[in-house]
Amino acid sequence: MQLLDIQSFSYEERHGLLPNLTAALADCGGWVLCRRTLSPSTMEIRLEIQLRSIVDLYGSIVSSGLELTRAGHLALTDLCTCRKNLATAAELGQVVTIRLEISFLEDVTLQSLLMIGTTLA
Repeated sequence: MQLLDIQSFSYEERHGLLPNLTAALADCGGWVLCRRTLSPSTMEIRLEIQLRSIVDLYGSIVSSGLELTRAGHLALTDLCTCRKNLATAAELGQVVTIRLEISFLEDVTLQSLLMIGTTLA
């Protein structure tokens, strides 16, 4: 199978989200190949998982607090559908490689926007 590219975002702090996410990925059978920082607010996790565990992975990602983009949801849903229609153990044992890009967003509120406007004046 080919590389699946999933983009996600979170308003949580990095140090709060990553331990939970890493544990969730391991609990569902995922192998984290590498983690790297792309920018101060973006990081990448590359992982592999057997197709038979893709539903568990999807649930783990969502329950960890990550928000997926529409394309990310569709890609994982497609894999879940593919898994449902495979019959043999060999087919379900296929390994899927996933590149999960996480953007950490600041929680922008109206109050913070108003404060920025007053400091510029």
